Amino acid sequence: MVRRSTVDRSPQPPMYEADYEAGTAELAPGESSKRRPSGTGSRGAGGRWLVWTFRVVVWVVLLVIGYRGVMAIVLNETPPSNSSPAPAAPATPDFPAQEASAYALQFGQVYLNASPATASQRASDLASFLPPGASDPQLGWNGGGSLRLQSEQVAGVQVQDAHHATVTLLARVNGKLMELGVPVYATAGGMVISGEPAWLPAPKPAAAPAAPQVNPDSAAESELARQLPAFFAAYATGDQSTLGRFLAPGTSLTGLGGSVAFGSVTGVTAPVGGTVRHIVATVVWKIPGQGANGVRAGNSTASLEMTYALTIVRQHGTWYVQSIAPSTEAGGPP
Repeated sequence: MVRRSTVDRSPQPPMYEADYEAGTAELAPGESSKRRPSGTGSRGAGGRWLVWTFRVVVWVVLLVIGYRGVMAIVLNETPPSNSSPAPAAPATPDFPAQEASAYALQFGQVYLNASPATASQRASDLASFLPPGASDPQLGWNGGGSLRLQSEQVAGVQVQDAHHATVTLLARVNGKLMELGVPVYATAGGMVISGEPAWLPAPKPAAAPAAPQVNPDSAAESELARQLPAFFAAYATGDQSTLGRFLAPGTSLTGLGGSVAFGSVTGVTAPVGGTVRHIVATVVWKIPGQGANGVRAGNSTASLEMTYALTIVRQHGTWYVQSIAPSTEAGGPP
């Protein structure tokens, strides 16, 4: 009895056809082109599933990365840095300019006074400002002639760093105005004059600009020339009851407390305007002369002419003073 095999002639999936064609192409001439076992095709299908799974994973990763990037832009996030941050530089302490200014003033009192009769005392006083063991105890003075300091003030401080600065003193020495540059070194609460000072020229005179032209109010100037003498007389004494009669509501002035006496008003400049004006008044003050023992020298009295800027307001047909201050402009005739 002959056993017959049944051949499956139903349509096959494309992957089987591909495996079949590939296997047929690899057969040598003369070999029968039999279909490969189904096991080979199953292995090919499993490989394709791995490929598709890998592609899905890659797309998921790309989507996650893209989402994180968009969110970082929207939220302005900065990616963390793997490098360790650089250590912050220590803050440089400020140079003690105010203390150095006072220190330089004290030094100037000693340095700018010199006389052969007091040379040893000068050297002893300078020693407290100089580094220990300084080679020149007189700091450049040859021991001849004399220096006499009449006045000094701090004109400025030029700071170089946390330890070095130059303090400039504006001083009058032997009757002449000059500037002195004093090098100061400061550290750990201590100070020292770190080198020889430098004599510098005094500020040169400058030409002040001409006062701006104003349209004068002659009527107001005449009225104020009659009213202001009584105001300045009260301002000189500081008598509050009298002074208050000339002040605008809400204004208070201390006055000069009798340190001077009123002499005269020599000029008033009042521009045309409304009920509030800014005027300039020139006043002569009398200053009692004092002798060597605080006694008046005869009957003579010193006088000084000074210029003031006043703000005045018009109320009920009368001018009242709202403020008084030094003027930057020259006064004019009444």
